[in-house]
Amino acid sequence: MSRQPEFRPHRVVVLALDGLLPFELGIPHRIFGRPRDAEGRLLYDVVTCSVRPPGPVRTDADFAVQVEHGPEALATADTVIVPASYELGPVFEQGVLTGELAAALAHIRPGTRLASICTGVYVLAAAGLLDGRPATTHWADADRFQRLFPRIEVDPDVLFIDDGDVLTSAGVAAGIDLCLHMVRRDHGTAVANDVARRTVVPPHRDGGQAQYIHRPVPDPQQATTTSARAWALGRLHEPIQLRDMAAQESMSVRTFTRRFREETGVSPGQWLTQQRVERARHLLESTDRSVDQVARDAGFGTAQSMRQHLQSALGVTPTAYRRTFRAENDGARLSEGEHHRGSQKVSTARATRPASASAAALSKSSTG
Repeated sequence: MSRQPEFRPHRVVVLALDGLLPFELGIPHRIFGRPRDAEGRLLYDVVTCSVRPPGPVRTDADFAVQVEHGPEALATADTVIVPASYELGPVFEQGVLTGELAAALAHIRPGTRLASICTGVYVLAAAGLLDGRPATTHWADADRFQRLFPRIEVDPDVLFIDDGDVLTSAGVAAGIDLCLHMVRRDHGTAVANDVARRTVVPPHRDGGQAQYIHRPVPDPQQATTTSARAWALGRLHEPIQLRDMAAQESMSVRTFTRRFREETGVSPGQWLTQQRVERARHLLESTDRSVDQVARDAGFGTAQSMRQHLQSALGVTPTAYRRTFRAENDGARLSEGEHHRGSQKVSTARATRPASASAAALSKSSTG
């Protein structure tokens, strides 16, 4: 009789630096601290550490955070997350690590997944871990970040970028999108959607969605597109024309399209595709319907059309996605080498680098 492997939750270690933003610090704990498997076991173990021995870490508010773990905790991580901080000193001003920070990062094991929220990306960049790779940060910091780190492909317009073993997000609430994306990547949409419901946030905003929406809060004196979106979600399996969506709000197509983009950051067509991809993912995970039937129920019409959209958005075919992410297989992971940047596939061939190269980058970046 074969022995079942011992269950071990995925350990997420959050690196708390002086000047950290409390909201961003709390995001990983809120998102990763909720998912459970079918037996009720927590899928993640989340701890916070400092670059110093356990003790208080300053925030940008009028209180400090008592951190119970020192930098040694980084050696136990499967994923390390660096939230935003506004007291990064030489990291922010010159693009180099302090000796203390470099020593802390040296604890990270090769193969550990790395992620940053907002200005936490400066730490990964100063360590040399983003050279030649795509990354994002808060739109207000993007120009400065690009000047300081010219070897990085900075995209200031997206919510987050998944480049395989390194992920970066824009500011503030985009950190929620990034963490939900990682849960979705690790355990599928059903688990991620449950976390989103409990957190009272949208279950999915595509990484390629714009960071900055000119008018994110609709003017109460003007009509919105909320009813049209609800109407469309109820009939994704049917052909939906732009003029029909506009008619739900008694708007012209031109006015509706402008208002829709102002409220969501994407066009109606892009939004519909995102919703249909999400519907297809859910059906592939949770039902035994054929690929042809899933394509019809999600509104793609044909299996070929759905295959093209999933390949573009996720980098996998419907059959491969179903094989990897059936709802009962809570521990499944996306096939190695297939990740995505917003709706664009990014190969992990570029994302994987020898441990010695990372160590050399950390050493070179240190100010001692």
